[in-house]
Amino acid sequence: MAQAPAIVSETAQEITIGELHKQINRPNNLFILDVRNPDEFESWRIEGLYTPETLNIPYFEFFEDQEEVVNRVPYGKEVIVVCAKGGASDFVALVLEEHGRQARNLTDGMIAWGEFYVIRPVVETKAYQIYQVERPARGCLSHVLISEGKAVIIDPLRHIERYKSLLADKDADLELLLDTHAHADHVSGGFALQEEMGAAYYLHPYDGIHPFDMMPAVKPYNMLADGMTFELGELQIRVIHTPGHTLGQVNFLVSAPDGESYLFTGDNIFIESFGRPDLGGQGERWAPVVYETIFGRIKNSVPGQAWVMPGHYARFDEANDDGLFIKRLDDLWVENQGLQHADRDEFIGYVLDQLPKMPQEYIEIKRVNIGLSQPDEAMTSELELGKNICALSDAY
Repeated sequence: MAQAPAIVSETAQEITIGELHKQINRPNNLFILDVRNPDEFESWRIEGLYTPETLNIPYFEFFEDQEEVVNRVPYGKEVIVVCAKGGASDFVALVLEEHGRQARNLTDGMIAWGEFYVIRPVVETKAYQIYQVERPARGCLSHVLISEGKAVIIDPLRHIERYKSLLADKDADLELLLDTHAHADHVSGGFALQEEMGAAYYLHPYDGIHPFDMMPAVKPYNMLADGMTFELGELQIRVIHTPGHTLGQVNFLVSAPDGESYLFTGDNIFIESFGRPDLGGQGERWAPVVYETIFGRIKNSVPGQAWVMPGHYARFDEANDDGLFIKRLDDLWVENQGLQHADRDEFIGYVLDQLPKMPQEYIEIKRVNIGLSQPDEAMTSELELGKNICALSDAY
């Protein structure tokens, strides 16, 4: 083995995750070199609408035949070097520069990617405002609604400082916290925001019981029920029970004073596909429930002109030109490939044929989301590694 090169005190040029996110969501001339171990790379990686060519070369290989390893990295492209925290990648970026490559180190590495959020306005009128909060590393979406200085957060994500900053910037008081269901792919910020800001947190009681342990929630929450309504300034929010992905999943149909309506679907209907029914271990039993929810409750009770606002996406190209994951329900009945199986038996067969493998971490995340488990920050981050796989396989 060749002697390890000396590491000097110089550091490589850096790029922040915010800058990188902008670049990979438009045509670019980047090349991503990920120097984590192969199993970590396979679990999750940097992606965007225009994901650059990406190569995984573990960090330790740069201590062996350095010339041979560097020759795998192309000339003529700006190389973004990525590791878990930004340390190993800093060294590799310097090595690449010494060998004539243009390289920058991703500041704070995949930790920064996992904690990066984008907040985009959906609508901003005098009467009300809606903001979509995206966490690209997970493919997770949440929404903040504001009217007359009052706010509600639907499906709040774990990093609650993003919401606190937004509300402070908009001079809005948090009134309500609404989860469409007890999530399996990410830790909800509902309980934390309730404790810090005093807003009432709501969840359907069917989801207040762990589907595998059959243990009830140990943290306090208010119970949602089908047909319940909330007033938020000039907005009216109606609860629609939409079981199938979980037994307690609900959708929130929001009516606005300008005649628009917005359906916050959680893991019910996505822009492409819909929520899988097996995360409670009951795929065969719950698949028919999904059918009845989508082609019964939703199709017969929600206006086609309602804007669908999902809780997840599988691919970045599901967004519109403004980067928003939003589409009219009428359009989804035609364009969403998962919704083209309107025959009940065909639909159930299609669902059961398209179930991805369920990550075992999802069972523990569900425990966290009703207070049965309280992992530290490091363990929570480990539980949340990788993108969500809440839709059927063909969505990915």
